[in-house]
Amino acid sequence: MSVVSSTLNGAALLAAYRPGTSSVFASPRGTLLAEGVRAEATTVAEAASLLRTQRFVVGAVPFDPSHPARLVAPERLHRADPITTTATVPTARRAVPPIPDDAYVNAVTRAVADIEAGTYTKVVLARALRLTVPGFDAAPVVRALARAGGYTFGVDLGAGRTLLGASPELLVARHGRTVVAHPLAGSVPRSTDPAEDARRATALLASAKDLHEHTFARAAVADGLRRFCSELRVPPEPALTATPTMWHLGSRITGEITDPSVSALTLAAALHPTPAVCGTPPEAARRAIAELEPFDRGFFAGMVGWSDADGDGEWAVTIRCATAGPDGLDVYAGAGIVAGSDPQAELAETTAKLGTMLTALGVTDVAR
Repeated sequence: MSVVSSTLNGAALLAAYRPGTSSVFASPRGTLLAEGVRAEATTVAEAASLLRTQRFVVGAVPFDPSHPARLVAPERLHRADPITTTATVPTARRAVPPIPDDAYVNAVTRAVADIEAGTYTKVVLARALRLTVPGFDAAPVVRALARAGGYTFGVDLGAGRTLLGASPELLVARHGRTVVAHPLAGSVPRSTDPAEDARRATALLASAKDLHEHTFARAAVADGLRRFCSELRVPPEPALTATPTMWHLGSRITGEITDPSVSALTLAAALHPTPAVCGTPPEAARRAIAELEPFDRGFFAGMVGWSDADGDGEWAVTIRCATAGPDGLDVYAGAGIVAGSDPQAELAETTAKLGTMLTALGVTDVAR
């Protein structure tokens, strides 16, 4: 594999992305474009083995780690600076209208009843929308998503399929001995009215329901990293994280890795899936998801990113995303359900989250 420190800036490198022949991943640390396939793996263990002979792997792991992943050692790798973004500015656009979903409301109602009965304490329930878009080209959508900041990706899944999105959530990154994770849980839609937007942010920071939900995600990520780190810094309270469509509660967790042979890929696999996309306790939440969601999540709520042979890498949680194929697109969004969750509020939250992808696609109305 040839590695090129590109003379292009991040935006120009993103412009060179071609779905079907390359994958792109852009983060606050930099932009990379992986072209061609030298070797591929369908499990994290196989990818770890690849890194003994290859310098780099990029790709995605599905929500269910027992399902096949798409992890590739590329023929050529180009790297460039980060893309300049305006992620903290609420997008002035026509809002995506409410998307009715009686089945989702009923699923949330059932989950709240299960939580009150003590079956589990949190479950993340998702929605999926199927869109028919003949001749869809993922490249301009990925470029549009990159302007929102966060972790933008367009990953070639093979067989004419592409995973694309812009996740606000860092699962884990390793750079040298430093480890960083930024779990998000607890959210509210933004407003383009500055006063209302500020009110919503303040209310989120004081929301007992959202703070309770966030506690599960922060504790799980901290516990998952603690055994790998000699020092771990966990903030006692979350802070606000902004995207153009949502306010989130986030906790930036940092540490120093004890064993330098533990790679970013190993760390990501140890954390995935977190309560931010699954629930607590994990096994009970998985059973609830299988029972209450009428679709296979596939790569949604999985992990997407890269690792290199030195052990460095970045892995984002695969949210605010879609899977595109010859027969259309599947667009996904989920919300954490805990005691006190209101089904209509969760419906509104998932609609706002769907808005990230729908706006990038130019969709302003969705027929169910």
